[in-house]
This record gives sequence, C-alpha cells and structure tokens, in this order.
Amino acid sequence: MRKASGVLPRRAPDPARRGWLRGAPPPRWVRALPVALVVAVCAATLVSPDPLDIGFLLGAIPPLAVLSYGPLGTALLGGLVIVVFNVPPLHLNHPGNTDLETIGFVAVLSIFVSYVRSRRDAQLDLERTVAEAAQRAVVPPVPERVGPVRCAGLYRAAQRGTLVGGDFFDVRRGSRGVRAVMGDVQGHGLAAVSTVASLLGAFREAVLDRPDLSAVAAALDRRLVADVEEDRHPELFATAVLLEFSGDGQAVRVVSCGHPPPVLLRDGKATEIQVAPWTPLGLGLSDGVPRQDGHTVLLRPGDVLFLSSDGVTEARDARGTFYPLLDRLPRLADADPAVLADRVLADVLAHCGTVRDDVTMLVLAPRPPDGGGPGV
Repeated sequence: MRKASGVLPRRAPDPARRGWLRGAPPPRWVRALPVALVVAVCAATLVSPDPLDIGFLLGAIPPLAVLSYGPLGTALLGGLVIVVFNVPPLHLNHPGNTDLETIGFVAVLSIFVSYVRSRRDAQLDLERTVAEAAQRAVVPPVPERVGPVRCAGLYRAAQRGTLVGGDFFDVRRGSRGVRAVMGDVQGHGLAAVSTVASLLGAFREAVLDRPDLSAVAAALDRRLVADVEEDRHPELFATAVLLEFSGDGQAVRVVSCGHPPPVLLRDGKATEIQVAPWTPLGLGLSDGVPRQDGHTVLLRPGDVLFLSSDGVTEARDARGTFYPLLDRLPRLADADPAVLADRVLADVLAHCGTVRDDVTMLVLAPRPPDGGGPGV
C-alpha cells in the first residue's frame, strides 16, 4: 500500500535536516554576509585610487540582516551602514547618486520585518514543540529492551516536519509475553494520526488481556470497523503484522494482516518468515477470526527480526530498481539493533538518493538461552 507520507515517530527530526529556509538556524555564512559586505565595500573604496559610486550596495545590508538577525541586530547593522555611508574618507556617496534617506528607510523597514519574523518564528517554535509533545504522547519511543527482547525503532518521513502519520509500531509486555505490532494505515501524513492513535490504543489494551495474537488482531479490526461505522473514516483499512515472543524469548508467533512478513536474520542470511496473510484490518476480520494463531518460529541465539514499511522495500533508484532488502541486510547486520536500523536507512538513501515514502523500521533481537530451539 503506497503512500506519499505518514509514519510514527521514534526519533526527533534533526533541525539541520529541515534546512534554514524551513525553520532551522541559518548557517554561519548567512550571518556573516552583511558584515562581510560592509568590509568589502569599505576595502574596495580605500584600495581604489578613484572614488567609487558603490554606496548603493550598503542598502542591501539591512535586508540581508533580516535573514539571520533579530530586531536589535538588524538595527545595529542598519546604524553601521548609515555611519559608514557618511565617513568622508570612503567617498561612498560620490558623486552623490545614492540617497541616504532611501538607505535609512530601508534600514527602518528591515527592523520592522525582522521584528515580525522573530515573533512568527517564536510562535512556530512553540507550535512545533506542542505538536511534537502531542505526537510523542500518541507514539512514544520504543524502549531499548522489553522483557527478553532488545528493540530499536526508526522513522524517516517523506513529508518534512512530520513525526506521526500513517505507519505505526509498538512493543509491549503482557501476561502472555512480549507483543509487537507494525502497521500501515490508509491515508497520508497528519490526516492518519487519529487512526494511528486509535489502533495503538486498541493494541495496548489488547496486549494486557487478550489470550492470543488472533484475538489481538480481532481487537484492532473491531476498533477500525467501529471508526468506519461512526463515519469518521469511511472506507478505512490498515495492514499490520503482529508478533508475540514467548517469556524466555525462544519462540515467536507471527500474524500478518495484509502486511509484508518480518525478515529473519540468522547465520548471515536474511529470509522472510512465510506466514499466510489474513485480510487487512477494518474489513471485518473480527467476525471470522481463523482458529490458528499465526505461524510459530523457534529462535536461536543471535537471531534478529527486521520489520519495515514499504518505504524501504519499495525504494527505487534512478533506473527504477527496487531496494534489495534481503541481499543487503546480512551485510549490514550488527549486534546492536539501533545500529542495524541506522545502517539500513543510510543504505536506502545511498540506493535511491531521497525517500519518496515514509521509511519505518522495527528491529527486534530476542536473547534466548544458548542451545534453545532448533530453528524454524
């Protein structure tokens, strides 16, 4: 199920990635540009044997200051421009074509614009902080360890500035062991946040008292069907894959509701866990849940389970070649789940250059006792 954006957050976006034109602090060269222009104009007039009529260049300094300075800094630079313009040895107004009043008006106007920009930036920062807090309340970061399972989640949005969207995952411990979910909601970007919150709430509740994975899947399906019946999200559905680890971490059950299965990393090889998919959530799964509780895999020490969104498996390079996940995973494997996720993201970006869909990953590394389980 392809989407243009959406996902849930597992790490805060790096402000430098936003770009200084999208709210990040300006680079140093932007801040130095107004001062450098003053120095360049003064140096040029002092070095030249003849007077230069380049005073008009000083009029650009206050607007440039608006890009990176507040009202006070812009005012200081505007005052410096007026002072420099009137220094007799520089002859910046020779033969008098530059209007000092015009430069003064531009400086005052720049101070006003800088004030408005500063107030706007402060409001945007506040709104961004509130949005991040609300989004992280919906989807908090995955713990480094849940019971016998080490965890790492990674999110990279195609839509800039988005922390939560249509992909979701979570890892929780219940009476039946550690349970995990990864899913993909129909929809794009922030429009899918309410559905993500609804499904994650249903999952966290079901983890506590549902006896098996099929019952957890039924609870998610029932929640989505109820949302459709309330006409909040007509024709809404979602894909999901659910996992349940035994208390000792020696086995895992897998249920797939229309979502790609997890990848098992074992002995330097990556293989998909073959599990018969059920219908996606929201299509009435709870009215006819299969009796079998998914597919069970016996685990060995060092096994790693890798789950990802279609932003990974369907990433394409310039020639249209899909990212070869199963071929690349063994080369990128690491004992630390977080390192594996970071390496896969870097490799995906190297393959396609830029992400056109949300990239979401969940890495689960159970630590069963040595000698536990013969394998699949």
